Amino acid sequence: MYEADSVWEFEMSGSVTFGTGAVDELAAEARKRDASSALVVTDEGLVDAGIVSRVTDSLGTECSCEVFDGVESDPSVAVFERAVDRARDVVPDLIVGVGGGSSIDVAKTTSVVARHGGEILEYVAPPIGGGSAVPGPGVPTIAVPTTAGTGSETSPVTVLSLPDRNLKVGISSRYQYPDLALVDPLLTISLPPSHTAFSGMDALSHAIEAYVTRRFDTKPRPEDPIDRPDYGGRTTVTDQFARTAIGLVADSLRRAVDNGRDVDARRNMSLASFLAGVAFTNAGLGATHAAALSVAGEHDTPHGLTIALLLPEVMRYNAPSALERYTEVAALLGERVDDAGEDEAAEKAAVAVSRLSDDVGIPSGLAELGVREDEVGTLAENAMQLERLLVGNPRRLERDDLETILRRSL
Repeated sequence: MYEADSVWEFEMSGSVTFGTGAVDELAAEARKRDASSALVVTDEGLVDAGIVSRVTDSLGTECSCEVFDGVESDPSVAVFERAVDRARDVVPDLIVGVGGGSSIDVAKTTSVVARHGGEILEYVAPPIGGGSAVPGPGVPTIAVPTTAGTGSETSPVTVLSLPDRNLKVGISSRYQYPDLALVDPLLTISLPPSHTAFSGMDALSHAIEAYVTRRFDTKPRPEDPIDRPDYGGRTTVTDQFARTAIGLVADSLRRAVDNGRDVDARRNMSLASFLAGVAFTNAGLGATHAAALSVAGEHDTPHGLTIALLLPEVMRYNAPSALERYTEVAALLGERVDDAGEDEAAEKAAVAVSRLSDDVGIPSGLAELGVREDEVGTLAENAMQLERLLVGNPRRLERDDLETILRRSL
């Protein structure tokens, strides 16, 4: 007989250091962990921009540094494997992921695979991978984000691309939470306007989807608490994080895009990204992310951009099952809802997201990214396979529903 869960859990990075100039405290963080050697996992662009040298200089002379700068956008399994090989050669006391979600994801998985062995795909869920659980903590890891959107610095999940199969898969384990999320908004100052917009819309989608996902007590009680899913459903706690994040994005994303040196806007967006990351990694996501991963798997489109183009139509589809929630989202985005009926107010939430996308330079539809109408069926079918994301969507979805969402997003 079905029994609803009555218990929720809450997890995040082991600790958080947040603020302008926080990167200067890396040496102290290394000392706390008795680390005398570190592997910095990053990409070539951040090396060229001087951000990696800022990080290595901050670690000081007491902690020797090696740099792996082979991370690419939407990293393939091969990138993860090369990073693990480098870590096995260096045998660091500490791994520092510096960059956007890609670099931090590679750092997190490198941490556990370098310590426990095995192949990367062993830890990916079936049918693509072996489904092995990560057996324990990895090498101590510090996540240093240079974008404001992915929330990877407080997530136990990593995303891997399989280019030969046009798929993206994930590894999820509580042992992949970074030991420290070190968030310095000044490291995002040089982020170009387009990437600021993409990552900011990603943060907004994390917060909105976490806020409307199904409650924890609408999910089945696990036979063993260890089997409770990472995406456990929204709670009073995740709601607070999500609400604050939505308000911060509404207030600050336009300013951060228009003037990248607006430190207050950058600070707010870094905080929004972190808070939204905490919210969704506990509560869950939904159809926006399932569809976006499908589209990106076929077209290699930037994640945040793809998310921005799908979010309004997913909100419209979900609205009948979460009218009150979307009304609150509309208000948080600055819409007047006092005199509106619930249907109208929920529609205002989708309109507000579209307006924000327009204001920060997001294209008008997926067709501009090369997505064709004759692909919609395949994209919907691939998205339907991402059950861990869809299980929390507030309204039940069939393949036809996803096709409609994708078609309307073209």
